[in-house]
Amino acid sequence: MDNPLNKTGKRDGALTVRRILKVNHAGEFGAIRIYGAQIWMARRLFPDIVPALCAMRDDEIEHCRLFRDAMPTRDAKPCRVMAFWSLGGYVLGFLTALGGRNMVWICTEAVESTVHRHLEDQLAFLETRDPQLHGLIASIQEEELAHLRKAEKNQTRRGVGHALLLPVVAALTDLMIWLSTWGDSSWMRAEMARSR
Repeated sequence: MDNPLNKTGKRDGALTVRRILKVNHAGEFGAIRIYGAQIWMARRLFPDIVPALCAMRDDEIEHCRLFRDAMPTRDAKPCRVMAFWSLGGYVLGFLTALGGRNMVWICTEAVESTVHRHLEDQLAFLETRDPQLHGLIASIQEEELAHLRKAEKNQTRRGVGHALLLPVVAALTDLMIWLSTWGDSSWMRAEMARSR
């Protein structure tokens, strides 16, 4: 594991930038797997939502590519726990699709709202440290927010399933982000809170 402190004893911003790229790339890969499993199930159970899921998966595929392309110039490498993102994404997508179309949209809302919060922290951190990556994340965030709005709009009800599934999926997403950044996601949030 890289040392999070630089020679002066302060947090190494370049390391945090590398971790941002790693987790964003891994998260997009996990989202591709979620949508892939949901699409597979939806084709059999509720084909009316397949076009929307395919369009969102196409966005995630492009985001994943953009983050991967941004890695070499920042000396970043893909996340070591990609297999967890892959398996976790597939299982989450499969199980939520088994629960019905509403559960699919609740899952999307939970993941995208959590991701949006983390992207906000990243944007604040990157604004002066890496303007190019800041611009890339800001452009991607717009599409992720469109996914969130679509998920909220397409839910037919907000009952017990919403109350139970939303916080669980959000917590699991937060945990995967925290593990993949070695805690830098918490450090950035605290840094941003102190500077406000």
